[in-house]
Amino acid sequence: MSDRGLDEAIRAAGGVTELARRLGISQPSISNWSRVPAERVVAVEAATGISREVLRPDLYRPARAPLDEVEAARAQEYALLATLLAQPPDAALLRRLARLGGDDTPLGRAHAALAAAAQRADAETVEREFFALFIGVGRGELLPYASYYLTGFLNERPLARLRDDLGALGLARADAVNEPEDHAALLCETMARLAAGEIAAAPDTGQRLFERHLAPWIGRFFADLEAAEAVDFYRAVGSVGRVFIAIETEAFALPA
Repeated sequence: MSDRGLDEAIRAAGGVTELARRLGISQPSISNWSRVPAERVVAVEAATGISREVLRPDLYRPARAPLDEVEAARAQEYALLATLLAQPPDAALLRRLARLGGDDTPLGRAHAALAAAAQRADAETVEREFFALFIGVGRGELLPYASYYLTGFLNERPLARLRDDLGALGLARADAVNEPEDHAALLCETMARLAAGEIAAAPDTGQRLFERHLAPWIGRFFADLEAAEAVDFYRAVGSVGRVFIAIETEAFALPA
């Protein structure tokens, strides 16, 4: 199987013979390479102008440009929602959440309400809320899956479409993860990683993923969470999610 980095180096040099000459080694040596050896990467980069990140991406990662404030804030918001929807917060996380600040905007007020709920909460009570909402005896009060919200059943066509789109990005569910990919926590985690630049993708990938796989249902899920019975902390989580998703929806609707 050919290696992209080696192929690029040979092409840039004008052939195996010329690359060998530039490196001062024999042509058969290069012909025996399955990829550029680690000890030769710097020399090949200098000889061909092909960057080390292309020659050996397994060894050299391209430097990411610094995130602007908006993308960093989006990544943090999605990451917070992903964390709180994946499992109940422990005492340490509740203490950190209790220190959240909030300005006089809808999202700022939702953050302040979440901080107040974290101040009132203890880990054991929040764990009971999480169990009642998402696990339950037989079934929790809410089912945070795209398939369920869009079809009334689990593991339906929305999940298959999502898997196709994630597969195109080179993403797949880890073996240790039991939940299907259309769980709200996993979708928020994926959006957080896209916003943070941790997933190599086209600039509009986050918007396309949001519009195809989150916008049709996740706002309703957060509204249901906000209205859930016999909960306090997770009602505040629902408020944060509902307001944030509304902001995302409006932002993506703006002309590019």
